Amino acid sequence: MNNINSSVAKPFLKWAGGKTQLLEQFVEYFPLELKNGSLKNYYEPFLGGGAVFFFIAQNYPIKKAYLSDINEDLVLAFSVVQQNVFELIDELTLLKDEYIRRDDPEREKYFYKIREFYNSERIKTNFNKYSTDWIPHAAKLIFLNKTCFNGLFRLNRKGEFNVPFGRYKNPGILDQENLTSASRVLQIAEIFLTDFENIKNKINDDFFIYFDPPYRPISLTSSFTSYSKYDFTEDDQRRLAQFYGELGVNGNKLMLSNSDSKNENPSDHFFEKLYNKLKYRWN
Repeated sequence: MNNINSSVAKPFLKWAGGKTQLLEQFVEYFPLELKNGSLKNYYEPFLGGGAVFFFIAQNYPIKKAYLSDINEDLVLAFSVVQQNVFELIDELTLLKDEYIRRDDPEREKYFYKIREFYNSERIKTNFNKYSTDWIPHAAKLIFLNKTCFNGLFRLNRKGEFNVPFGRYKNPGILDQENLTSASRVLQIAEIFLTDFENIKNKINDDFFIYFDPPYRPISLTSSFTSYSKYDFTEDDQRRLAQFYGELGVNGNKLMLSNSDSKNENPSDHFFEKLYNKLKYRWN
């Protein structure tokens, strides 16, 4: 296995709840069949930044990956990196050069100008059919992701990106080497927009499936549930637990991560109750 820190391709977006810092711990929980090469397919139905996919694809002999999410912009960006990375780099180069040559007050104005363009494009975008029109939209998403406050992705109820300017001195708007490496790794992937329950038609016993849903808040003041314009509610957590149990009965190799609300409230048994009928390793 390669050293975790030396994997060539890494997430090209900052994403709330990203797993890069947890990969070393995750290795212990990966199924033996993944490690010995008998599992050839990987599925990640909550793609996010893709840290776990990039790590697994570069360290284990999987042949095919299925990557999905309900966030349209995220699926669009991954699809563009996979299919038109050099054209994407050209678009990002223009955005980066225009940004870097400005002083701080002008950079802020430029950020909001690009954000406005992004939102106006978003309304007209057909997220269900790949198009070269996706390329400038993906470039603007990456630009906004690198220059907005804390790298957040947040849409209001109108479907508009509304995260404010981040005031970074030297944001990494364009990492050409990583984008081209990510594109190379993504060639084994099928990327699509769908709800997590719709994956069951693609699954057989040759799969490792990793679920990383938007976390249930551990307190009233923290929440990663609204990472798209769709909330991931406690009812969705229940729906996921039911689905996870059904897949487990069929002998699939599964792994799931979530927040542990008991760290804040020891009497909160939400997840124990949801998964109490399953055999699992609780960490």
